[in-house]
Amino acid sequence: MSQQTRMSEQVATKQRLNMDWMLEELASSVPQTRNVVVLSSDGLCMAQFGTENDTADRLAAACAGLQSLSAAIASEFPRGDGRMKLVVVEVDGGFFYLMAAGAGAYLAVLADDDVDAGFIGQRMRDLVARIGQHLSSPPRADRQVP
Repeated sequence: MSQQTRMSEQVATKQRLNMDWMLEELASSVPQTRNVVVLSSDGLCMAQFGTENDTADRLAAACAGLQSLSAAIASEFPRGDGRMKLVVVEVDGGFFYLMAAGAGAYLAVLADDDVDAGFIGQRMRDLVARIGQHLSSPPRADRQVP
């Protein structure tokens, strides 16, 4: 592993630790919030709160597909920019929220069915506005396999 790769991983780890407390703040401020995940557009979990690693990874992968479908739908609006801003899915037992959170990054939240849906949406928007630059995922460089 090159020194540049190690330094990039250290920066990513530091950013993740900085995001974890912010995600905890979101979850603790809205009763009935279950899981909070920040993911890259290609489905990699960047930060999480309230969930196990395997669950966070599954959510991130599923969210990548959902944001891609949403972008395809968004492109059908002639005056729009073709980008997904917010997806809300209501299922038996709860709500799922997926919000664009920066260049190549998304904020996902799972909440119980008795959550205040408007309040969680507002808190997500507040979080994205406050720390959006930290929730960005620059495109990954292609790595050559030795």
